[in-house]
Amino acid sequence: AVLWLTGVETRREVLVICVFHAVGLALELFKIRMGSWSYPEPALTKVAGVPLFSGFMYAAVGSYICAAWRHLHLRLVNYRAVLTALAAAAVYLNFFTHHWLPDLRLLAAAGLIAATWRTWVHYTVGGTEYRMPLALSFGLIGLFLWIAENTATFLGAWRYPDQLDVWRMVHLSKLTSWTLLVSVSFVLAAAIRRSWTPGGAPGPHTVQDRRTAAAHWTRG
Repeated sequence: AVLWLTGVETRREVLVICVFHAVGLALELFKIRMGSWSYPEPALTKVAGVPLFSGFMYAAVGSYICAAWRHLHLRLVNYRAVLTALAAAAVYLNFFTHHWLPDLRLLAAAGLIAATWRTWVHYTVGGTEYRMPLALSFGLIGLFLWIAENTATFLGAWRYPDQLDVWRMVHLSKLTSWTLLVSVSFVLAAAIRRSWTPGGAPGPHTVQDRRTAAAHWTRG
């Protein structure tokens, strides 16, 4: 509410943040029950063993993507919205089902790469436009989230089972998990932005054109 009232986030961006908060909180509630990790310290804001700030950690990822979209004037080329959304849904579902069924993480990752194959994200820094493969951007965001997670567990925000006695570096498999989970946040943000060009159709070319397009989608 504060972010919206102060103009830091638009209503559409707050919607993404709230939805991803719910998505993340649902995952946390499930993982706690399955013993994947724990929040051992007492807290006033715990719900079924999960402090509410954990949901905001996931929401922060959505907030970052929304902010990057606006400030870096992101646009997508060859973005296949439906296919990418289906791949992201499969990724999210696997976080639940792998406790009973075979872990299809690698298959889900392959599906995500296939869905985003030849999809480029263009971004502008200092008046110059750059681009990178969309899948690579997922990996880079996931890397920094993994670094942040190492910092948070070292400071005792939460602990994995192998960190209860002594802190250890978060397993590299979590880097993969974050990279895959970023795709879910991205799909939600893309759904409200729509500043993407399917099939290689031309999008806004000049910085001013992209700023005008960004202003159009961030009104309200």
